[in-house]
Amino acid sequence: MTTSALDDPRTDGGSEQRPAADITAGKAFSWLLLISGALGLLASFVITNDKFVLLQNTVDGKPTHFSCSLNPVIACGTVMESKQAHVFGFQNPLIGLVAYGVVICVAMAVFAGGRFKPWFWYGLQAGGLFGVVFISWLQYQTIYNIHAVCLWCCLAWVVTILIFWYTAVHNVKHGLIKLPPKTRAAVLEFHWVVPVLWYGIIGMLILTHFWYYWKTVI
Repeated sequence: MTTSALDDPRTDGGSEQRPAADITAGKAFSWLLLISGALGLLASFVITNDKFVLLQNTVDGKPTHFSCSLNPVIACGTVMESKQAHVFGFQNPLIGLVAYGVVICVAMAVFAGGRFKPWFWYGLQAGGLFGVVFISWLQYQTIYNIHAVCLWCCLAWVVTILIFWYTAVHNVKHGLIKLPPKTRAAVLEFHWVVPVLWYGIIGMLILTHFWYYWKTVI
C-alpha cells in the first residue's frame, strides 16, 4: 500500500516517480481528511444553525446573542450579518456542509480499502484549491472590511488549509504533481512548514490589524 508524506516524511521520494493507475492514501493522511472534514462540517453546521436562529429572532423581534461573540473583535454575529456571508446568493456555510461531507466520504472510502484513479485526486486538489482561494478572500474581507472575526469561521479556515496542503503533499508523493527532485524531497520532508507559516501569517494579520483592541486587554 502506498503512503503519504504524513506516514513517512523521509525524502525517499527524491527520485522521479510515475503515478500509479490506482492510488490510495496512507492512514495518517486519511485520518487528517476525516478529522478535518468532521471539524469543518461541525463549523458549517453551527454557523448555519446560528443563521437560522438569527433569522427567526429577527422575525420575532428578539435580540440574538451568540456564544462565540466575545468582544468587539471576536464577534460572530457581525460576520454573519455581513453581505460577504452570502457571496453566491446563499449562506457560505452551505458550501461547507457539502464540501466537508465529501472529504469525510473520501476518508471513509480509503479506510474501506478504496483506491482511486489520478483524476479523482486531481479533483480533490481542485476542490481544495477553490476552498483556500475562497477562505483567503473571506479572511481579507473579515479582517479589513467587516472588522470582526468569527471563531467558527477560523476553524473552517484551519481545516481547509490542511485539506488543501496535505492533498498537494499526497499528490506530490505519488507523482501526480511534478516537481524537481530536490523540491519534491523538501516538500515531503518539511511538509509541516507551509501550514505553520500560513497560520502564523493569518495570526499576525489579525494581531496587527486589531492591535488597537488587543492592547487594551493586555
